Amino acid sequence: MKRILPVVFLSGLSLATSIFAGENPVWPMPSPFPQSPSGVNSATFPVPRLDWVVRVKMNNDKASNAASGIQLVFDGDSITDGWQGAGKEIWAERYGKLGAFDFGISGDRTEHVLWRISQGQLEGLHPKLVAVMIGTNNMGANSVEQIAEGVKAIVNEYRTRCPDATILLQAIFPRGHLATDPARAKIRETNKILAGLADGKTVIFLDFGDKFLEADGALSPDVMPDFLHPNAKGYQIWADAIQPVIDRFFPQSR
Repeated sequence: MKRILPVVFLSGLSLATSIFAGENPVWPMPSPFPQSPSGVNSATFPVPRLDWVVRVKMNNDKASNAASGIQLVFDGDSITDGWQGAGKEIWAERYGKLGAFDFGISGDRTEHVLWRISQGQLEGLHPKLVAVMIGTNNMGANSVEQIAEGVKAIVNEYRTRCPDATILLQAIFPRGHLATDPARAKIRETNKILAGLADGKTVIFLDFGDKFLEADGALSPDVMPDFLHPNAKGYQIWADAIQPVIDRFFPQSR
């Protein structure tokens, strides 16, 4: 494995370098890379993260090769990406047999998910259920209304490109150790708007963030050691919270 990793890394670096240098990349890319115009809500304008174009390409290829079997899609940022890390055992147990695919990428904001979708992420996919949670990384740069608009744009894209799928829109998780953390209020206000996107049929909204909290509202380090990312216990709580929806679409899931 130690001899393979440098080859993989160099291959990815070569692809990224060819993109940055304007050479002929193996994956068609827009040139120049788009940037949010002045005055436009950056949370709704699709842009790529240049450091992760290789991963997007790999995910798209992997999904394309397995398209006919993908019935359950997860999308989001590092918290969703973590299903392949701290949550991998629970993922294998709960979702491995359901034709599940995880598109989550660490560090993503709403605009990055929109860009991924615009680059063929969902081409050929016909999932039954799409679990989306995104927006925590927008907290610093965008207002509550802008973040909600970005999430709405993602929901609309999934509804357009996967019209037969139901969207499970999950509230943004609480972050920060104490209930008084400034991010908490902003997250609550954003989630209030997100709840209004649901109709209970094509879009289902779930807010189970309180399951990660202690009685005084503190975020438990036993489930999120860095007060942002769940550990294995946190992913177990997450899986249990959404299981009733999973059962609705995959009756034989357990």
